[in-house]
Amino acid sequence: MKKISVCIPCYNEEQSVREMYDRMITIFNEDLIKYDYEIIFVDDYSKDNTRQKIEEICRVDTKVKAVFNVRNFGFHRNVFQSLQYGDGDAVFLLFGDLQDPPEVLMEFVERWESGYKVIVGQKTKSDEGKVMRLMRRMYYRIINMLSDAGQIEFFNGFGLYDREFINVVKEIDIVQPFFKAIVSEYGMDLCIVPYNHAISKRGKSNFNFLKNYDFAMQGLTSSTKLLMRMATFVGGGVAIVSILVALWVFINKLINWETYPAGTASVIIGIFFLGAIQIFFIGILGEYILNINSKIDRKPRVIVGRKINFDKDVESDSFQEEKE
Repeated sequence: MKKISVCIPCYNEEQSVREMYDRMITIFNEDLIKYDYEIIFVDDYSKDNTRQKIEEICRVDTKVKAVFNVRNFGFHRNVFQSLQYGDGDAVFLLFGDLQDPPEVLMEFVERWESGYKVIVGQKTKSDEGKVMRLMRRMYYRIINMLSDAGQIEFFNGFGLYDREFINVVKEIDIVQPFFKAIVSEYGMDLCIVPYNHAISKRGKSNFNFLKNYDFAMQGLTSSTKLLMRMATFVGGGVAIVSILVALWVFINKLINWETYPAGTASVIIGIFFLGAIQIFFIGILGEYILNINSKIDRKPRVIVGRKINFDKDVESDSFQEEKE
C-alpha cells in the first residue's frame, strides 16, 4: 500500500487546524481509502493557540504528527524543511490557513499515478486586490524574461511531490532556499493543476509589503544573473556616453574659448544622474550578496523543540526533544 505524507506548515492557524484535520481525514477515509497516510503539522512558533490545537489532535490520533520549532525561522526555511519530515511515497504540501483546498489532492494523486513526479497547484482566482495581482503578474513577467528556468506563475508550493523529488530536495544544503525556483529547476515530469485560492481562515495574510518584497527579491536573485550583468552593461554604456560628452565639451571649449560658458547646471545634473545609477546598482549588488550569504552560511535551517508521534515506542502525548 502506497503512503502519502501530508505536510502542513503552520503559523498562527488556530482558526483552521481542526477543520484542516477533519477535511484530510474525510479525504483518506472516503476517497483515498487505498492509501496509507500520515498528517504532519509543522508549527513555526505561532503566537496564538495553534500548538494547543495540534496537541489535542495528536493525542487522539497517532497518525497525526507534530513538529514545533523553537522560534520563528520564516516561511521559506520552514516550508522547505517541512517537506523532509514525511516518509511516504509522496508528500502533499499545503498550508495551514486552508486557502489551498485539501480536496485537490484527489486530482493530484490521479496525475501522480499516471506518471507525473511533481504535481503543483496554480491559483486561478484569489481574494487579493487588483493592484497586488497586477504586481504579481509584472513580477512573473520580469522573472520569465530574465531567467533561463523561469518560475511557475501563481504557485506558492501547494502540490504533491514524489519521493524521487523529495530525495533531490534533501541533497540541497542551503539554509534559506527559494522553493519556487527549486521546483522550476529540478521539478521532474512536472504537471500543473489550476485551482481557486480561498480566503484565509485567519482573516488576513501573514505577508505584509516588506515580506512580499523580500519574497520577490529572493526570487529574482535566485533565478537570474542578468540584473548584475545589466549593471555592467549600463555602467559601461554610461561611461562611454560620459567620455563622448567630455570630448565634445573639451573641443567646444577649444573652438569657442572666450564665449563658451562653464556649464554648472550640466555638471550637477551629470553628478546626480551617475550617483543615482550607482546607488541603484549597489542596492542590486547588496541583494545578491544577501542571497549568497544565506546560501553559504553553515547553520541549521531550523531547530526543532518538540516532535509528537514520530516514535512509535513513545505514547502519543509525549514529546521528544530533537535538533534538526
